[in-house]
Amino acid sequence: MKYAVRFYTRSGNTKKLADAVAKIVPVEAKDVTVPLDERVDILFLGCSYYAFDVDEAVKKFIVENKDKIGKIICFGTSAMMKSMKKPVSKVADTVGVAVAQEEFHCRGQFGKIHKNRPNAADLEEISAFVKKIMSDIE
Repeated sequence: MKYAVRFYTRSGNTKKLADAVAKIVPVEAKDVTVPLDERVDILFLGCSYYAFDVDEAVKKFIVENKDKIGKIICFGTSAMMKSMKKPVSKVADTVGVAVAQEEFHCRGQFGKIHKNRPNAADLEEISAFVKKIMSDIE
């Protein structure tokens, strides 16, 4: 199996999760501005909500790399929303990319809300999530 980790972040919250995922996979976590250089079976894609949608950079990445993505597994942070799957699926479905049912989400600090999140417990949880995904696949 080939894996990749890509993320988009404005605050640094989702990068913390991406780095934790990359340690388990193990591959380098890269920003969505870096295209995939080869086909991957699983793309761990991290993002957050901005005005009730994912950033245009995430959408562009999915569309431009559609032929190199087997399946997307979403992870992310947000102050209010609890899932990245719906907005990611909306884009992925239009270009024929599968999005896994499994996903990881935790709170992210936004101003004074959810201070110091993601925290050490969140990073442990995402590590366990990725380990389970990988063991289920193999």
